[in-house]
Formats: sequence, C-alpha cells, structure tokens
Amino acid sequence: MVKIVRLEPIAQETEVETNGNLLSVLMNKDLDVLKECGGRGMCATCHVYIQDGMDALTPMNRREQRTLEVITSCKPNSRLACQSRVVTDGVVVELPPGMYVRSLQDIEALIGRRADQDMLHPVTGEILVEAGKLVTRSTLKQLEETKFEIGAYLTQTKDA
Repeated sequence: MVKIVRLEPIAQETEVETNGNLLSVLMNKDLDVLKECGGRGMCATCHVYIQDGMDALTPMNRREQRTLEVITSCKPNSRLACQSRVVTDGVVVELPPGMYVRSLQDIEALIGRRADQDMLHPVTGEILVEAGKLVTRSTLKQLEETKFEIGAYLTQTKDA
C-alpha cells in the first residue's frame, strides 16, 4: 500500500510504498541528493527536516543519531532520508536549502563566481559559501585543511 509524502518548499506530493525510505522519494523526484555513503546513514548528504509526521516514520537508529550529531545544521526535526522509512501517511519533508559540495573540483570550477545557492560541506552540512557571495580560493583552502575527502570520513566513521 502506498503512502503520500509532501515535499516543501517545492509543494509537491508523491507516493512511496509502505516502509519505503524518504531517499527513494527524493530520487524519484530527480532532486539533487548525493547519497555519498550509498544510503548507509553515514554521510549526511541526504539530511532533511520533517515539518510534520515524525511519528509516521520509523524510529531513529543509533547510526543515524551519531551521523546527525556532527551536522551543524541539525535540528530536533532532522532526519536522514536514507534511514527514514514511511509507515503511515502525513509526512511533510522540508528540503534543506543549498547544494552539497561533491569535490574540491566543484569549488575550483566556481572560483570568482557568486554562489547561486548556499554551498554546504558534505559531512557537517556547514555553509561554506552563502548564496550570493563570491566563491574564493580561501574556500578551497578551508576544505583542504579539514581533510575534505568523504571516503576518508567514511573510513573513520566505520572504525569508530
């Protein structure tokens, strides 16, 4: 049986199979979601806010809790779409504003331009460059200094 999920601020409703995860909803709508860890709840690139219907989702597991703890944009209504399974109707998902940076090359290609939207760190969700601000070489340096490699982060998380 299908459940209805509403996506905000794009004001779209979509269907998902009972016990299907929110990540599949986002992917079916062709939304730009990185899912760098392959949906294992370790990278936070599918972070969303639940405006309504938190109780219509499966409970949060320990891995999801640990991953959300490192996201600077985490709120009480934060969830990882890959770990959130829809069990009843009434879920309203708010998509976080911004674009997750995939690689250092993403930044290099935009140096000297203004960001169309907030550019977000792929692990912490921290805003690296605000919408309308100039992308500079210092942004690139900041990423290099924080050991930006997502693969390295995933390895550290698995070992922890």
